[in-house]
Amino acid sequence: MPSPNLFEQRTAGILLHPTSLPGSESYWGDEQQNASGTFGKEAFNFVDFMAAAGLRVWQVLPLVPTEDNLSPYQSSSVHAGNPDLISLDDLAARGWIDKNNLQLDEKSRQGLAELRRRCAPSFFHYLNSDAGTETRQQFESFRQQEAFWLDDFALFVALGRRFNGSSWVDWPEALRKRESGALEQQKNELQDDINSVYFEQFSFYAQWLTLKNYANQKGVAIFGDIPIFVGHNSADVWAAQHYFSLEENGQALTVAGVPPDSFSESGQRWGNPHYRWDVMEQDGFQWWLARFGTQKKLFDIIRIDHFRGFHSVYEIPGKNEDAREGKWIKTPGDALLQASFDRYPDLKLVAENLGEITQEIEDLRLKFNLPGMLVLHFAFESDDNQLQPHHHTEHNIVYTGTHDNDTTVGWFKQMSDEDRERFEHYDFQSDAEMPWFLIDMALSSVAKLAIIPLQDFLALDSDSRMNMPGTPDKNWRWRFSWSQVDPGLAGAIKQRLEKYQRLSQPV
Repeated sequence: MPSPNLFEQRTAGILLHPTSLPGSESYWGDEQQNASGTFGKEAFNFVDFMAAAGLRVWQVLPLVPTEDNLSPYQSSSVHAGNPDLISLDDLAARGWIDKNNLQLDEKSRQGLAELRRRCAPSFFHYLNSDAGTETRQQFESFRQQEAFWLDDFALFVALGRRFNGSSWVDWPEALRKRESGALEQQKNELQDDINSVYFEQFSFYAQWLTLKNYANQKGVAIFGDIPIFVGHNSADVWAAQHYFSLEENGQALTVAGVPPDSFSESGQRWGNPHYRWDVMEQDGFQWWLARFGTQKKLFDIIRIDHFRGFHSVYEIPGKNEDAREGKWIKTPGDALLQASFDRYPDLKLVAENLGEITQEIEDLRLKFNLPGMLVLHFAFESDDNQLQPHHHTEHNIVYTGTHDNDTTVGWFKQMSDEDRERFEHYDFQSDAEMPWFLIDMALSSVAKLAIIPLQDFLALDSDSRMNMPGTPDKNWRWRFSWSQVDPGLAGAIKQRLEKYQRLSQPV
């Protein structure tokens, strides 16, 4: 089981999102390459691989529902799970659904969504059978415990389907403004679609928590990730509009982004509506406390993406097409973090402190003793860079790269001559070739936790990159296959962990 403090000993882990797991679901047949990884048998095989290698932390990306671009950082809910990760084969094996229904009419993401909808009636039939008594009790308990977000989310999804995927700001005014009579009418008319969402979310949580428990029993902690902002077209914004910076018609009054810099003359306009921090602070940050409560169920450790937003955020007028006319505003992150740790004393948070981070932001992180991130791909972009290993400190996490970086093989090939010269003059001794040279550098760091993307352990090139920020296509789709995993890889990793004293007791 995970220890009370992960950073009491030297450990190591892998970064791999579950969508990148190999495919093995029967209903995809020979077209597994079109599918997402799931919480099925391959996920358990991956945990076994980690345990055999002595790796104690599995870091994943947000497990939330995704839009067509598949980005887990723009979602329709901060509480719901991505139904694409559900293993229908596992549900059939549990007896929850009829295995004879597992036929994809169209082998696509849309076809899979339709298959889940077709499976929902057999699930409710099972719940009402003698065999389903225990599961029915679990389902009813889930409905009650998660009602604070689940009911709104289920109706939001059903309404989105009714209105052909349009944003909630374009729905009829009575629904946009959540008039009770209009909502009740839609609930009655859309009960089948709503039940389908209940089925998906119960199945997601049941499978993930089973997998998490298996990992914990094997000594592997689960390291999750939550984006600081939420999507405009989400159940969260629609259901709690008073917490967000919106106009009367629901359009965003101000949105998040970053100002112009050397990478973009017009800055970046992300489009997420800003929080009304004053309103959130008035009720003791109940919205955030509920969000952290959900994440604590799902993960042992939680990374806050864009942690600097707990100090200040860049605010752009919602009607502006780019970020040039934005401004920085202060946020009550200190009070929010204090309230969070008062409610959840055992909350384990990690701060994503990459990019241009001021001393004030670092002071906030250190005040709450939050580990930060040390990414070696960025360590040789300047002389005596603070990310170089001789500057590392224990209470941090060292990475070769992250999901937004190229693979280490690709990074090294494309390194500028100037950066390569700095890198080659850095006095680190290893007989290994890339990417193992950089893996050794990470594992040797004094940082208590080292995380290596699976692509680096597999020595994969740029075509296996997970995400290229700022590009619209081909992201979030990478998957590995067991044929890429050398039979001796787990042993080789374990030897390195022993060499660098990271072969710890289960955390």
